[in-house]
Amino acid sequence: MTTADRLPTWHLYTDANALSARLAEAITRIAQEAITARGAFHLVVAGGNTPRAAYALLPKWGGNWQSWHIYHGDERCLPPTDAERNSRMLEESWLSKVAIPHSQIHTIPAEIGADEAAREYAAILPQQRFDLVLLGLGEDGHTASLFPDHDWGQNPQGPATIAVHDAAKAPPQRVSLSAWRLRHTRKLFFLATGKGKRAAISAWLRGDPLPAAAVGGEEADVWLDFAAWPETLPEPCL
Repeated sequence: MTTADRLPTWHLYTDANALSARLAEAITRIAQEAITARGAFHLVVAGGNTPRAAYALLPKWGGNWQSWHIYHGDERCLPPTDAERNSRMLEESWLSKVAIPHSQIHTIPAEIGADEAAREYAAILPQQRFDLVLLGLGEDGHTASLFPDHDWGQNPQGPATIAVHDAAKAPPQRVSLSAWRLRHTRKLFFLATGKGKRAAISAWLRGDPLPAAAVGGEEADVWLDFAAWPETLPEPCL
């Protein structure tokens, strides 16, 4: 089966603001359902600019914060205070404004180096499935810190985390959850906004071997705005 045979469900919104509002609402709904059913909500967050606006809305939408558990899909090997750290963005836009217990916010210690941080983070990941994984989509089709022409960690017998030393984007050292561990979730959302993502979306639809396509599949949902959808293609049936 090729990636073209395993396309996700596409959700198209007028603009990034509309997407962010609906995404915040969806995260809150999924959290409430998970807490009601299993007593906890295990969420993997994405870095980057696309989800930032949705995170900023969560203090208004969310609740039952004592039952939320937060994990990162990837992190850059930079000091914790660096503006490019995903953990700092998350703290500033959302986590500093809600009462999730600190012990339930699982930051990747990427400042200690990719290899050691990957080992430490693998040890704290839960054995059960995540409830929701949020992922971005790079212009080259990368997701988390899984880049083209690298090991994506698709073997479920392999490690849950990957130490990246030669990322295609700065900084070169990163830590990422592996493809199989990202797929081990009840729901999987990809987020893509802006014209810069059109080439990656087109490649995904063609069935090109992209990291995002390797993680996603027919169970995944891709949330995108009109700007990200290729102009040469008909709009998807939603």
